[in-house]
Formats: sequence, C-alpha cells, structure tokens
Amino acid sequence: MLIAAIALVLQVHNDLPIARPSETVEIAAADLKPLGDLTRIHVFDGDRELLAQSLDLDGKESLVFQADMPAGGSKRFELRAGEPRKVRKEDFRVYGRFVRERFDDFAWENDRIAHRMYGAALETWEKEPLTSSAVDIWLKRTRRLVVNDWYMVDDYHKDHGEGADFYSAGKSRGCGGTGLWRDGKLIVSKNFRESRVLANGPIRLVFELRYPDLGETKRITLDAGQNFGHFQSSYDSDYAAGIKKNKDAVFRAEKAAGWMRTWEPVTGGEGKFGCAMVLDPAMIRDVTEAEGNYLVVAKPPASYWVGVGWDRSGDFGGVEDFDRAVSEWARRVASPLRVEVHP
Repeated sequence: MLIAAIALVLQVHNDLPIARPSETVEIAAADLKPLGDLTRIHVFDGDRELLAQSLDLDGKESLVFQADMPAGGSKRFELRAGEPRKVRKEDFRVYGRFVRERFDDFAWENDRIAHRMYGAALETWEKEPLTSSAVDIWLKRTRRLVVNDWYMVDDYHKDHGEGADFYSAGKSRGCGGTGLWRDGKLIVSKNFRESRVLANGPIRLVFELRYPDLGETKRITLDAGQNFGHFQSSYDSDYAAGIKKNKDAVFRAEKAAGWMRTWEPVTGGEGKFGCAMVLDPAMIRDVTEAEGNYLVVAKPPASYWVGVGWDRSGDFGGVEDFDRAVSEWARRVASPLRVEVHP
C-alpha cells in the first residue's frame, strides 16, 4: 500500500484525571483538507495503523478513530494520505438495522450492549400487539455482534451463553425512552414509522427513527467499546426521559452531577443489571416519577446518554462498578477531548 510521508499530526489531550478507554476521536473534514479524500486518510499511533471511519451526516463530514487515553495525558497521532482504506468484516464492532421480519423492530448493538425499538407492525400483531416508544434492552456477555443471529433462530429470550432479551419494556419508557412533558404529564408517541441509517460502522453507528404523531425525529449514536449511546430528539419544548420502575429496582439520582440509574435483578436470568441516563445538569428541571417510570424532566434540545451494565458481562462486578462507570461517563461528556491539528 502506498502511504505518503507524515502530512498532519494530531495532539489529543485528556484533561480529566481518569483514563478514557476506547475514546472516539473525531476530526472535521475542514481540518483535514491538506490530505484530500477522507476515505484515503490513514491514522497511525507510532508504527501501528488504527481503524478509522469516514462520516457524512447530512453534509457534515468527519473522520473518527478510537484510542485509549491516559488519565490527564496526551497522545500523538499521525495522519497520512494513501490508497482507500479497506475494512474487514471482523473490524465491525457496531451494527443496526430495520428488522422487517420481526414486526418492524429497529435493533442495534455494539460489542458490549444491544437495544431495540418497536415499529408500526407490532401495533397490530394478533398474538401480542404493543404500542410503545420504549427503549428495549438485550443483555450481552459476548463481544460478538449478535443481532442477526438472535433474530434468525428466534430464541433470544433464553440465554445460550451470550446473553438474551430478559427485559420487558412494555408501555413504559424502558431504558431511555422519551415523551413530551406538559402540565406535569407525560405524553408519549406511538411506534416509529420510518427509519434511516446514516452510518453503520465499523466504529460508529448513527440512525434516525421518525415518530410523526409527536413530530419527533430521534437520532441515536453508538460507538464501539462503550456501554453508553447518545440519544437526541427534535423536541422544541420540555421533555421527559425515563427508566421503567420495576418492583425490585434500586434507584439512585445524582441531579447535580447529571445522572440517574436503576440496579435490579435480571428476570428469568442470572445476576443484576443497571440502566443509566446521563445529561447536562444545567438542562435538568426535575427528577420525578410518572406512569411507572423514573423520569428526568429537561429543557430542549433533547440530548442525553443511555447506558447499560450487567454483572455477568465481565465488565461490572456489581452496582459500585456501575455507579463508577456512570459517574465517569458524566465527567467524560462534560469534558470532551481537546484535539489540535498541526502540519
């Protein structure tokens, strides 16, 4: 492969006193003009080439790659122009798609977590109709991408060694669903009617779901190696985002820090799991309960992160580990990496 000499150097800084594993570094195309076509840019950490992905989100182009950032430290990366990058199947660590064969689900995952939301056909399914804009959880204990395989065998409510769909979101908000908040009441939409995938890996997944009854377009972004995904909705007034209030769930809210979570036993499976939400504390109006949910009421624009952790995944030993991860994620969101581009 033909690779040019060093063309640009990135100096990436982590200002937090905590390590940031699998942190996604994003550089706008405008800062990379000397290298030309984004698909031909190669990223190096010393002599090692890193996996990179080009993005074009409604005309906003950028390049992303991932690195383990040390606590309070910096790293140097070299960007060089060359032949078009080639990606192998095994490089993909995120995936999402519209699942026509399962009553119009949209399912998505990375190497740590998986979710789905419900489409129009589920509202009229004769066996078990459901109208809900909840966010469902699939608990995983494998780094493998499983969505296609689990749907193929249609036996994903049993754990065959990789996890399962143990969670029952129903008509609640599930783990991170939203609604408008008007006069102290939660107003929710029906199932989504349209979906659009904007980027599908290998590092970052971005897609949108359309809920026309509330005029909502929900954009969800999930990066590889993370237990948290970014949710954005097009609400122009106060909204509420929530977590289902299950019987044995232990709830904790840290309003000043901008997060809340539940921790509860897995129904029909092993261990315990947590669902968490993180958002800018300055946007929070209240933390409350309604319609069987723990809710955070916030000002628009709607932007928050949803995280999931299971003590059988190998990533969390218990609730203390999960709380630490949620707290650290809130700090990471509030303190983005600083990226300097040098010739």
